[in-house]
Amino acid sequence: MGKKKDIRSGGNTPYFHQSHARPLSRREFLGQGFIGGLGLALGPSLLGLFGNSTDAYAAAAECGIAVPTGMSSRIPFMAFDLAGGANIAGSNVLVGKQGGQLDALDAAGYVKLGLPTGMHPTDSAQVNSELGVLFHADSALLRGIKDKAAAATLAGVNGAVFCARSNDDTQNNPHNPMYGIAKAGAAGALVTLVGTRSSVSGGNSVAPASQIDATLQPTKVATASDTRGLVDTGKLATLLGSDGSVRVMQAIESISAAKGSKLSEAEIVKTMLNCAYSGTTEKVQQYGNPDVLNPTLDTDITTIFPNQLGDGDFIKTAAIMKLVVNGFAGAGTVQFGGYDYHTGNRSAGELKDFKAGQAIGAALQYAAVLGKPLMIYVFSDGAVSSNGKIDASTDGRGKGVWTSDNGTCAAALMLVYSPTARPRLLSAAAQQIGYYRANGSIETSATAVSNNVQQLAEAVVLNYLALHNDQGRFAQVLPTQGLGPSSGWDQYIAFQSIV
Repeated sequence: MGKKKDIRSGGNTPYFHQSHARPLSRREFLGQGFIGGLGLALGPSLLGLFGNSTDAYAAAAECGIAVPTGMSSRIPFMAFDLAGGANIAGSNVLVGKQGGQLDALDAAGYVKLGLPTGMHPTDSAQVNSELGVLFHADSALLRGIKDKAAAATLAGVNGAVFCARSNDDTQNNPHNPMYGIAKAGAAGALVTLVGTRSSVSGGNSVAPASQIDATLQPTKVATASDTRGLVDTGKLATLLGSDGSVRVMQAIESISAAKGSKLSEAEIVKTMLNCAYSGTTEKVQQYGNPDVLNPTLDTDITTIFPNQLGDGDFIKTAAIMKLVVNGFAGAGTVQFGGYDYHTGNRSAGELKDFKAGQAIGAALQYAAVLGKPLMIYVFSDGAVSSNGKIDASTDGRGKGVWTSDNGTCAAALMLVYSPTARPRLLSAAAQQIGYYRANGSIETSATAVSNNVQQLAEAVVLNYLALHNDQGRFAQVLPTQGLGPSSGWDQYIAFQSIV
């Protein structure tokens, strides 16, 4: 008879990540994905109820789980990722030469940005300043924002435009600053980061590799049920109430202590499973009724989106803004698809931009209703340009047809809302960071962010810190940042502190 296989070795030994030692600490379990995965897989099932804590908060503290005490002191942050190469510059947010947004381009430059003769911002009637940052008066993005946000809300908003090139139609632009925002202190009572897509960034464009922290990967939230899923424990809270369900779960934890001690590598496994379970227990204690997270039951949201939450883009916007503005999440990404809209007309792009504007306006209005500040960042992978052909249809609005991808016509938009007063610029020149050439293309040598998407994302993190008067920690938050020494940071900062 053959030799008996030793089940403690060979093919039956635990699997480890290549080049990683056996995980021992909670951080190592998180980093290799074990605690997060077990929390989801085991949740409140009997298999996962190990540990001997009789106090949910003590158990949470032992595991490093933050016990929520209300909204984070950091400003809520939302990113809108317009996947495909959207127009932001010129036809939506005005861009100019070195002198700022109204330092006029040549006529051909404006045509390239989709604005025909008669719509150039050299005519003051074509300029709108309601959000502080200058928009074209017939901007579809602006029309959408104004469709959802009240005039009083807009009076508390200011913005800045980054004239910055990015590559067309690719997910590889490291646009998304979510991890840097989290490192800068954004935190939520339930989860740090959320996004509407199951990706490392939570959206289409990737996050800068130097900022990614596997323990902070965004949780996908795109529907009302996704928000409930953050804390849903089935029928337990319904039958027993929040306090009763917590007591039951704590009791099962205590009963299960003996099981944990009998498992192989007992202390490691017991700690891992106890921490996975403690997170669930703590959430039940705080959020016994998961409907408190449901955007479709929030009358402030349904007032902003009347009979519109059956639309996939609007429900995912509502879900993210519900979590972020209320402080359940620190920051969130909303991805909209289909912004590669050079379709032989102008109407497709106008309709897409209007809808994105509605989503942005809704987030601003929700923050205003709750009396909370909010920072919004809007970006896209590349951009589009026009050859001057006009779409005379009603939806085309007599503007230039988008005829090709053109990342040299790109820009990114930053908006900040404060419930107390419109945020003040750091300097008169801060409304436009970088600039355009007269011919309607970005001057790629203007700043460190003009031709470097990763450094553009770093500049957003710097601005987030500056809103808290905390820009002095920028090099600590992003040790490998490429914006140079602190003496030069002001050129990338738009606003004075609002905190």
